[in-house]
Amino acid sequence: MEALSHLHIDTPVGILLIGGTNTHIQEVLFEEEISMPREQFPQPPRLLLDCAQQLHEYFAGERKTFELPLQQPGTDFQQSVWQQLLHIPFGHTISYLQLAYRIGNPKSIRAVGTTNGKNKLAIIVPCHRVIGSNGTLTGYAGGLWRKRWLLEHERTDLFTGLL
Repeated sequence: MEALSHLHIDTPVGILLIGGTNTHIQEVLFEEEISMPREQFPQPPRLLLDCAQQLHEYFAGERKTFELPLQQPGTDFQQSVWQQLLHIPFGHTISYLQLAYRIGNPKSIRAVGTTNGKNKLAIIVPCHRVIGSNGTLTGYAGGLWRKRWLLEHERTDLFTGLL
């Protein structure tokens, strides 16, 4: 088993902890979600530095998709939900009910919401793009202010260059 390495980065939505190995990114967490004290880690693998670069490009409005090998443990159901999140385009949102339909189980709306909240790859697996059926912002592990910021950041970028 490969050792898990970590890297902290500063972003417009606060400090993120990137965790992974030489082969996979396994977590991108907001500082409040981190159970370990913030510390300096030894030189992280190249993949973590690539992830940090792609996140900085995202926040600079230069990147809309991520090109990283991802891995987070979960049940088959959780994996299906997280996989569907990757298909929500930049600048768009869907409801929890729509997400439940996309995985072929419309009665699983509560489980879809719970799984969305267990996503350990914030921003990269875009759980922030899932909203309530009535269009309201509901639940986000990083806080609703971050969800709002991320959605506004993505929507603003849609109009760049149109004026």
